[in-house]
Amino acid sequence: MKNILLIGLLLLSTVLFAQRNPFNNLTEKNGKIGIGTETPDELLTVKGKIHTQEVLVDLDGAVAPDYVFEAYFNGISLLAPDYTFPSLQEIAKYIEVNHHLPGVPSAEEMEKNGMSLKEMNLLLLQKLEELTLYTLEQQKEIDELKEKLSSIRN
Repeated sequence: MKNILLIGLLLLSTVLFAQRNPFNNLTEKNGKIGIGTETPDELLTVKGKIHTQEVLVDLDGAVAPDYVFEAYFNGISLLAPDYTFPSLQEIAKYIEVNHHLPGVPSAEEMEKNGMSLKEMNLLLLQKLEELTLYTLEQQKEIDELKEKLSSIRN
């Protein structure tokens, strides 16, 4: 009798589980898939966190910021002809007025429009390359000052 009850309970739970939709937070509208949202606005829209080991973002026509070095060393960039290497004074003035880095969206813009991972990563790499060049300039100046100081002491 216990075996029959156990088998019946297993069958009932299997039927109930099979009827349950495990993808109840998945939506498809107009060829767009939403997870956690009823209104997907891109091919895949996820409302919530995503856990993954890696994300590959294609540049798809975007220019990697090698133009920073090209403009710095050559005076102009063929990769991005409109780019000019800003002086620290220009950046300081911009920050004083706008309260964020040049070329970087403001907090308000990011809140309103979100951020593209591709665009933001390329922008951050541009800023890193600029910072590297400023650091190298400063190190060169420090080395020159050390040398002058050393010659004064001797």
